[in-house]
Amino acid sequence: MNITEKILAKSANKTEVQPDETINANIDIAMSHDGTSPPTIKVFEKLTDKVWDPEKIVLVFDHNVPANTIGSAEFQQVVREFGKKQNIKNMYIQGEGVCHQVLPEMGHIKPSTVVVGADSHTCTYGAFGAFSTGLGATDLALVYATGQTWIKVPHSLKLNVNGTLGENTYSKDVILNIIKTLGSYGATYKALEFHGDTIDNMSPDARMTMTNMAIECGAKNGIMIPNKQTEEYLAARGVTDYEITTPDKDAEYEKVYDFDVDDLQPQVACPHNVDNVEDVDKVSGTTINQAVLGSCTNGRYEDLEQAAEILKGNKVHPDVQLLVFPASRKIYQDAIDSGIIQTLLDSNAIICNPGCGPCLGAHMGVMDDNMSCISTTNRNFLGRMGSAKSFVYLSNPKVVAASAIRGEITNPSDI
Repeated sequence: MNITEKILAKSANKTEVQPDETINANIDIAMSHDGTSPPTIKVFEKLTDKVWDPEKIVLVFDHNVPANTIGSAEFQQVVREFGKKQNIKNMYIQGEGVCHQVLPEMGHIKPSTVVVGADSHTCTYGAFGAFSTGLGATDLALVYATGQTWIKVPHSLKLNVNGTLGENTYSKDVILNIIKTLGSYGATYKALEFHGDTIDNMSPDARMTMTNMAIECGAKNGIMIPNKQTEEYLAARGVTDYEITTPDKDAEYEKVYDFDVDDLQPQVACPHNVDNVEDVDKVSGTTINQAVLGSCTNGRYEDLEQAAEILKGNKVHPDVQLLVFPASRKIYQDAIDSGIIQTLLDSNAIICNPGCGPCLGAHMGVMDDNMSCISTTNRNFLGRMGSAKSFVYLSNPKVVAASAIRGEITNPSDI
């Protein structure tokens, strides 16, 4: 069996599973945020009055923080009351950050576990060797009630990524290039299993960027074998009691892909699909008037650090607003302590509180007609960040920073 099959077999108390087999999986951690908790709670309360295990449920406020409408405020109050009633201790509702950063940062994610969440980017935790996937509110309500859910075992694709990334090229470029190759629907309900020396040498931050975007080609989950840096990250958070799952030598995959990143250039996903990817030089000169640095994809410390390298001593173009959303309060504090936030402020960037911000088009950076944005977020769908007449381009933090300086999409090497 491969990694995903092994983890799912264990969760279902079976010796082995096969692709397309439907299993009843026992869940280790379940999560919902301020946008998805209320509909989950509504269904849950029709089923029972007590959650299966309050210590295995994590509630996070991140999508509309602070509340931007009366409806958002009402949603959040529903979650507060539910958490108190159910004695859920793992509640991050004071602006601690984006759920997909907060859960691993706070030590809730372990390798070889099964994690579900009412958010499609729950696949992020595969960077730590966990099987993690998103669920709808109804399915998650059943998890809150029973601690179990049905899962159809996905077919797996093996992605071998080898080579050394060049200057100004990062894991965001690798995953955009993979999505370009597979297509937006090319991995629908499949597991992406990442291997190769490029993956082995990536930091936990970089690996989370990769698995976060697995859903953007339709994948059920993305997963990696934890490397030494990942184990150190876990140990720093008190996570030491776990097993690492590796594939059998004769593990079967639906298909194997090989990627060589030695000559990979910074990539840009152009409107309005994540697989519409070009080398940065092919779209250089495209006018932008908003730039976004942050989100559950690229709002981590090393992302802010990379952007600061470009912005240091430079100013954001007067026709551009650069919005910065650290992925968590800890990252925000660390970036303050190291001087990164000061560098960003000196460039005239607008520093916002940790959270999802404009990624979902709810608030803090919503665009009107004919605006164009380059962003480190994970989606550029039509109307994703506001008006259906606006345009969103996706790229790595250095490309975003360089473009903010020039007022047009720019290769960082040109700054």
